[in-house]
Amino acid sequence: MTAEAESNPSVSKNKSFDPEEYRMSIGDHLEDLRWRLMLGLLGFVVALAVCLFYGNTVVAFFCRPLLMALKANGLPPTTYDRQLGGSFMVYMQISLISAASIASPWLVYQLWMFVALGLYRHERKWVTRYAPLSISLLIAGMLFVYFLVLPWTIQFFVGWTTDVPIPVYYSGKTVVHPTTRPANIPFFDGDLDPKTLKNGDLYYNSLEGKLNFMVNGVIKSIPFAPKSLVVPQYDLGDYIDLVVMMLLTFGLAFQLPLVIAAILKIGIVEAAALRKARRYVYFVLLLVAAVITPGDVITATIALMFPLIGLYEFGIILGTKGKKAEPEPVEAAENPHD
Repeated sequence: MTAEAESNPSVSKNKSFDPEEYRMSIGDHLEDLRWRLMLGLLGFVVALAVCLFYGNTVVAFFCRPLLMALKANGLPPTTYDRQLGGSFMVYMQISLISAASIASPWLVYQLWMFVALGLYRHERKWVTRYAPLSISLLIAGMLFVYFLVLPWTIQFFVGWTTDVPIPVYYSGKTVVHPTTRPANIPFFDGDLDPKTLKNGDLYYNSLEGKLNFMVNGVIKSIPFAPKSLVVPQYDLGDYIDLVVMMLLTFGLAFQLPLVIAAILKIGIVEAAALRKARRYVYFVLLLVAAVITPGDVITATIALMFPLIGLYEFGIILGTKGKKAEPEPVEAAENPHD
C-alpha cells in the first residue's frame, strides 16, 4: 500500500483502488527499501548467532549419512581435514548456509512487502498462490535427497571403494608360530571412562572402529582401515560441498511443476503437446537423473527419475487447472441441395 493510501483509510477499503492513482515518490521507495533491508539483515544476524552456537551440531548432522555408511562397511566414522583451518571454514560455511535457510522466510517476506507495492492485485494473487507451493517443493527436494538419495549414493561409493581387493601377488603369506600367541585386546561398545584407565591401558572401541590407549591421562585413538587396495579417507570440506550441491540441485529440480505450469499459463506450449511428448521427456529426465545423481543406475533411475516424472505430470495438471477444455471442432452439416 502506498503512503497516500495509508493516510486515507477509505482508499484502502475501496475495492476499485487503482495503484496508478496513488504512487510513492522515489524517496519513499528508497526509504522503504532501506527499512526492509535493515529488518531482513537483523533477522539474518539473529539466525546466524543461533547457528554459530550450534554450528558443530549442524556439521555433525550434515555428516550423519557419511558416518552411517562408514559404520555399515566396518570403517571408523571419521572424516579428515587436510587443510589448515579447513574444519573452521566448514563450520562457518554451514553456519552461514543454515542461517540463510532459517531466515529465508523472513527475508522473502521483507522482499515481498517491498515488491508488492509495485504489483497489481492480480499479479499479487499469482505470487501468493504459488510461493508457498514453491517453498514446499524446495523443502521436499532437500528432505528427499538427505534421507534417501544421499545415503544410497554414499553407500554405493563407500562399498565400491572397500571392495577393491589387494592383488594376489602382493598379499603376504600367513606365518604360523606355535610357540607364540597374539595379544588379546578387550572390546568395548563405546569409550571407557578416562578415570578408570591407567597409563598404557589399551582397548578397542567397536562402535567407532578405533584402537584406544591411555597416554599421560589422555586417550589416543588409531582408526582401522579395511583390508583392501584402496583405503577411503574423506575430506570434510569436499563432503560438505557435495552435500550442499546435491541439496540445491534436488531443491531446484523439484521446481519442475511450477516451470511446466508457467509455460502452460503463458501459452508457450499446449498441454496436449506436453502429453504427446511424454516418451521423449521421460528419456530426457532419465539422462538428467543420471547426470546430477552420482551413484549406480538404480539410484539414478529410482531416486530421481520417477519423482521427476511425477513432478512433470503434476505440472501439467497444475497448468491446466481452471482452464476450460477447448471444444472440438464441429464439422458443418452437408446441405442435401448442394
